[in-house]
Amino acid sequence: MADRRLQVFHTVARLLSFTKAAETLHMTQPAVTFQVRQLEEHFNTRLFDRTHNRISLTEAGQCVYEYSDRIFGLYGEMENAVREMTGDVSGVLMMGASTTIAEYMLPALLGDFKKQYPDVNVQLRVSNSDGIVHMVETNVIDLGVVESPVMNKNLVVEVCRMDQLVAILPPHHPLAERSSVRIQELLDYPYICREEGSGTREVISEYMGQEGINDAQVNLTMELGSPESIKGAVEAGMGISIISRATVLKELELGTLVALPLEPALERPFSFVHQKQKFRHRAMDELLEFARAYCKSHPDAV
Repeated sequence: MADRRLQVFHTVARLLSFTKAAETLHMTQPAVTFQVRQLEEHFNTRLFDRTHNRISLTEAGQCVYEYSDRIFGLYGEMENAVREMTGDVSGVLMMGASTTIAEYMLPALLGDFKKQYPDVNVQLRVSNSDGIVHMVETNVIDLGVVESPVMNKNLVVEVCRMDQLVAILPPHHPLAERSSVRIQELLDYPYICREEGSGTREVISEYMGQEGINDAQVNLTMELGSPESIKGAVEAGMGISIISRATVLKELELGTLVALPLEPALERPFSFVHQKQKFRHRAMDELLEFARAYCKSHPDAV
């Protein structure tokens, strides 16, 4: 039996989507469909039920999926065992990160990792925290780094470091001379926030709730999809915002923005998240260990 057919089937069965499997495998959807049909012809039975643009595994498909899961698990264990013997660390790692982390933390971390492990090819997906967790859940990526709590108890979540969130204002703002500010004092000013699904937005919303503030009290003027766009809008005097302090270090040095700590302080964890797997490729173990050490040795970096 061709391994490729089984690999394609396993990916479709795991994601329950031909489209998502095609994206994950970097194949066209017709090519994915062809490989699955080849496997169905081999077994002379349907492996998927297809109804109303949705698919589900047949009884035979569930059987093949369970065995293929064990087969690829053994493949992974075999590969790791040989790499342990030879000392080789190589391969492709799919990593995902929420926007803030991808823009401000990972370039330096992955640059240093690549110097130490030049044969490991790390491919990075960028999304908001909800999107990254979903990619981990569906095995689209091997490792995610997110900026908000993860509710799925079936995933391994490990805090990397804590991040401080601060209010940012243009230098001419009436509050700019303050040394700190309470969230209630910001309600009179136009507020710029991240999009729905953003870890930053989720953490700030929870903080506001703890301080007795509901959505109706916030003078929301704009929703933007990245820290860079938010900083630009605040610099232009379009409103104020709350953002990771580590993302505005350049602007603070240049004097184009002012950052005020919140009272009480607002912090959130940056966390690694991955599946509870029986085995992991050695390259992923090395990346996790490297990232842990990096977070400890760079406590003030994002």
